[in-house]
Amino acid sequence: MERFKLVCPCILGVEGLVAEELRDMEAQNVEPQNGRVVFDGDFSMLARTNLCSRYSERVLVLMGTFEACSFEALFQGVKALPWEKWIGKNDIFPVKGRSLSSRLSSVPDCQKIVKKAVVERLKEKYHVSWFDETDTVYQIQFLILKDQVSIMIDTSGAGLHKRGYRANSADAPIKETLAAAMARLSRVRVNGNMADPFCGSGTVLIESALYALNIAPGLRRNFSAENWDQIEASVWKQEKERAQDLIRRDARFQGRGFDVDGAAVELAAANAKKAGVIGCVRVEKRDIRDFQTETETGVVLCNPPYGERLLDIKQAQELYRIMGRVFQPKPGWSYSVITPDEQFEQCFGRKADKRRKLYNGMIKCQLYMYFK
Repeated sequence: MERFKLVCPCILGVEGLVAEELRDMEAQNVEPQNGRVVFDGDFSMLARTNLCSRYSERVLVLMGTFEACSFEALFQGVKALPWEKWIGKNDIFPVKGRSLSSRLSSVPDCQKIVKKAVVERLKEKYHVSWFDETDTVYQIQFLILKDQVSIMIDTSGAGLHKRGYRANSADAPIKETLAAAMARLSRVRVNGNMADPFCGSGTVLIESALYALNIAPGLRRNFSAENWDQIEASVWKQEKERAQDLIRRDARFQGRGFDVDGAAVELAAANAKKAGVIGCVRVEKRDIRDFQTETETGVVLCNPPYGERLLDIKQAQELYRIMGRVFQPKPGWSYSVITPDEQFEQCFGRKADKRRKLYNGMIKCQLYMYFK
């Protein structure tokens, strides 16, 4: 099967995790870059990555890269790419993209140039003067960063953080891909215990369970490339079967979620049921002041409310002081807290054993980890 370049954009700070999981999936020539990972794969790898990547934002076919400091260079660079390998004469090919720190700074103008270049290429190849665009969608994306252009086709459709289990969410949800990265970095274990005392709609709890049980996050959703003529349905069928076979059905993982909001607790339980992990998690209404470590070992992993989202700064910092009192050092237990508040350690009362910079959307956060 023919190989081609693929790229997985990701949250800043998790490029290493994406590269690691891609290598585990047997992707070739994996190269982490800033905010993305480039690798080689075939149609099976394209399907596998969409189904199984926990930390990627989406999977894109990387059509080409080149430098462009003028619209003419952009036009010629795009036109030189083999669009006819992917896009048929009746297919739909919208264009969207971003430009950062580049001379070509107008995104609408760049969109028009990219679209025109693809149209001109396909006109020559298909010997037609007009495209009705009524068939399959091939979403073209571009990124122009410091005058370096990357041109791609999106294979995912909705972002990969949309797993299919969270139709509704409580206030200020954390992104599923970030929650999965937190579970990995905090070493949630297949037969271990995990607790989230601020569970909200259950995202951190559910992603920890999916990670522990090795349930592919994309098994309950569809992807744009499932409609592509190039990829036989049998490829998707085989990759879904492979993902099902890799589920750890004998795992003894137990997750517990708590929240002061009864409606959030009900929502977390409903989402856990949709995600297929309700059998290994339980949720209940409980205040952080009443938190206790109820097993010999485990991981506390949480995204407490903070000033920029739900509480004012003083309320949030009082919450951190309470957490410092109830999250006491205990052999066999670790505590991981994500927050953008740079005063967290002072309020919590202890310096973290390790810190990891991550982004929740556009908000720069730190994952404070305590394990000693």
